[in-house]
Amino acid sequence: QVQLVESGGGLVQPGGSLRLSCAASGRTFSSYAMGWFRQAPGKERDFVAAITWESTTFYAGSLKGRFTISRDNAKNTVFLQMNALKPEDTAVYYCAAARDGVLSRNVDRYDYWGQGTQVTVSS
Repeated sequence: QVQLVESGGGLVQPGGSLRLSCAASGRTFSSYAMGWFRQAPGKERDFVAAITWESTTFYAGSLKGRFTISRDNAKNTVFLQMNALKPEDTAVYYCAAARDGVLSRNVDRYDYWGQGTQVTVSS
């Protein structure tokens, strides 16, 4: 069993930056692929970025260049650096873990989910 806890969300002005963190429990964290998703009110949960245990990354095309995913296997933590934030980035951001270690944008491929952290971009 893996438990995921996100942190780092909050209110930020347009153009600002935030760094989200996801702390994972469990001895096998380093073998899992990790993903970030987001869900705005009334919308589906959308893929943001994913990373393998060896730090191969995969991004939603519209977000590449502004968002960066990274991980620290020694600290069981995955990060999402978000720059040049826009009001349309407002959403609850979720961390997820995939046991099979494969990068995917499909929510169904992920086995564990955190509770989410709210990101609000507004002036």
